[in-house]
Amino acid sequence: MTSKVTSDCLVDRIEEWWNEVGERFRHVTRLLLNLDNGPENHSRRTQFIQRLVQFVDKTGLTVELAYYPPYHSKYNSIERCWGVLEQHWNGSLLDELQVALDFIESMTWRGVHPVVAAATKLYRTGVRLSKEAMAALEQRLSRDPLLGRWFVTIAPKAASG
Repeated sequence: MTSKVTSDCLVDRIEEWWNEVGERFRHVTRLLLNLDNGPENHSRRTQFIQRLVQFVDKTGLTVELAYYPPYHSKYNSIERCWGVLEQHWNGSLLDELQVALDFIESMTWRGVHPVVAAATKLYRTGVRLSKEAMAALEQRLSRDPLLGRWFVTIAPKAASG
């Protein structure tokens, strides 16, 4: 059984990644996340924002969310990587998880093999905060005056005050 991609799934992957690399990057105080403004990660998605605020407070990192505009794929490097993967599997039937993982592990993009892992946790869909709870979270966000929802900064609680 597989799960849909949700805000919780995305932030769990960010946390998992930071737990793996954070020790090497102790000097890093700010993360810039380039995002596609999808339904599970846009800057008004209450559960996504709540989980990122929790991540920021836990790690002490400042997180900046930079969103690509609609129809942005030519600027988004991950979209180019997906294109390479689609050419690599060349129409093969990806009817089992291991088949897909094997294709992904065997491809290269710009001379590098991707790191691949299957996320097996099942996530609930439709998780939302109340308007009041989101209004409280909005106090923690700094939206760029010109870019608004397209560029958001979340500072750790101690630094946001």
